[in-house]
Amino acid sequence: MLWFTVQRANKVGRLNPATGEIKLADSPTMGSLPYGMVVDSNGTPYFCEFGAPKIASVHPTTMVIREWTLPRAASRPRRIAITADDKIYYADFATGYLGRLDPATGDVKEWLSPSGPRSQPYGITVVDGAIWYSESNTRPNTMVRFDPSTESFQSWAIPAGGGVVRNIMTTPDGNIAIAESAKNMVGLVQIAR
Repeated sequence: MLWFTVQRANKVGRLNPATGEIKLADSPTMGSLPYGMVVDSNGTPYFCEFGAPKIASVHPTTMVIREWTLPRAASRPRRIAITADDKIYYADFATGYLGRLDPATGDVKEWLSPSGPRSQPYGITVVDGAIWYSESNTRPNTMVRFDPSTESFQSWAIPAGGGVVRNIMTTPDGNIAIAESAKNMVGLVQIAR
């Protein structure tokens, strides 16, 4: 199955490539703007609700949507990543926090990003259990590494500036590719091991 969000229509969808069948589900929260999506080890998709302070999942068979409300009403999660133990990490673009949702318990924990409440965390991924994301409102943009075991941060300036890093992905060899939108560039973050 292929999963997707339809942000302006306030829906999430599923495409069956074998049959071409598309199914859509309405987000229960009006104006929630579903955005960004990951799938857990059991095949359940999770997504941000950028127009609301919520993270949500959609049941892979029934298409029923479940929502978790984040602790701060001003939160606007923009991108999410998932760890091997199915914890959901989100970049709170509006208030400058990195957050973690444990879907099994509903517990949420948040940490202020190193550059503060106006840092606009955006693209996010997981490498070897560490959370990597970009602060898109710093000049230059930064790459931030968060170690969940010590709850500590490290930051590096992006040499070309970043220009708003909307998407980050882990490469097959365990490094990170970043899309430097306003720079019309792709960057490679090589991780020393």
